[in-house]
Amino acid sequence: MAETTTIQVDKIVLRALNQIKDHPRQTYNEIIAKAVDIFKKHKIKNQYDEFLHKIQQQKMKELWNNKEDEAWNNA
Repeated sequence: MAETTTIQVDKIVLRALNQIKDHPRQTYNEIIAKAVDIFKKHKIKNQYDEFLHKIQQQKMKELWNNKEDEAWNNA
């Protein structure tokens, strides 16, 4: 048997948990586990997006900061 614990949540959080149930008999543990899984996946995706953005920054500087573009701005 898995170890269990008791946590306290505000009533507004409890109502929110009840609203996002997939089915009426779904436990709070299942809801929280699913939320944690979604959060982890989102965090990993966000880290990947930030990584790509950092890689692209240097190339974008090369493409956008050049004398040809400055000449067009002053035309």
